[in-house]
Amino acid sequence: MRAIRVASAALLSAVAVVAVAPMALAAGDGNHDITSFGFSVTPATIAPGGTVTLTSDGCEVPSVTVTSGVFETVTLNEGRPGTATIDVDAKAGAQYEITFDCKGERGTAPLTIAQGGDTGTHTGAHKGVKAGYGTAAGTDTAGLGVTEAVTGGLLIAGALGAAVVLTRRRAGGRA
Repeated sequence: MRAIRVASAALLSAVAVVAVAPMALAAGDGNHDITSFGFSVTPATIAPGGTVTLTSDGCEVPSVTVTSGVFETVTLNEGRPGTATIDVDAKAGAQYEITFDCKGERGTAPLTIAQGGDTGTHTGAHKGVKAGYGTAAGTDTAGLGVTEAVTGGLLIAGALGAAVVLTRRRAGGRA
């Protein structure tokens, strides 16, 4: 009977963690903007003097203003993409914030200036998916993210719960 209580407690704990995880992800580290419109900067890494393509999708007004400390202000009209030339004196290895403004609602995306031999130029057709606009998903390699920590916690809780149940069953069979 006690094993059922322990398993129930472990299950309820796991459900609580899963319920809280989306809120923790939404809070994020500031690099993940959630907006009512989509936007992107391509490529995400570029050499000084290079050209990036700026896109926006889903803004109700006919224009979106794009600003950054590394290029002149660009206006995207009626959902058409635009380009911006990166300042030739942009610091190699630095990351700049690109701000997209749709009628006062702002979203940001990171842009990294290439170091050394990385020219930041990418060839091939762009056939991107309209998911994750304005995020830096996959760019944080410094440590564990919230998703990895929650997943690890759930795996540990599940393993401990299984160990408790198996230990109780074996102890009950010997008595």
